Amino acid sequence: MSGSDIAGLIAAGAFVVLVVLLAVPIIKLGKVFDELRKSIRDVADGTTPLIGEVANTVATTNDQLKKVDTITNNVSDATANVSALSSLIAATVGKPLIKAAAFTEGVKAAMNTKPSGKARRSR
Repeated sequence: MSGSDIAGLIAAGAFVVLVVLLAVPIIKLGKVFDELRKSIRDVADGTTPLIGEVANTVATTNDQLKKVDTITNNVSDATANVSALSSLIAATVGKPLIKAAAFTEGVKAAMNTKPSGKARRSR
């Protein structure tokens, strides 16, 4: 065996050691990719039922909003009716009450006036 053969064997051994040292991180990286694939599959499997539940929740919420809209319309109609009734009562009862109060105040003012002694005497 010559010196070049020994140098070739050393170089081949060093290359084998280098390949083994590089194989370890590549194997670990492959395990990381396997875990990543498994995690993505778990997320996808968990997301599908969640989307179904969200769709169900949105449909239920929409039904409830329709009911609230109906209630709001009924309250609006009732408020308009109360306003009209209030205006009718004010027009029907309010004006006569104001007239009666004014008449009472006028009578009261007339009753409280005292005749003064400096008034003209009739002859």
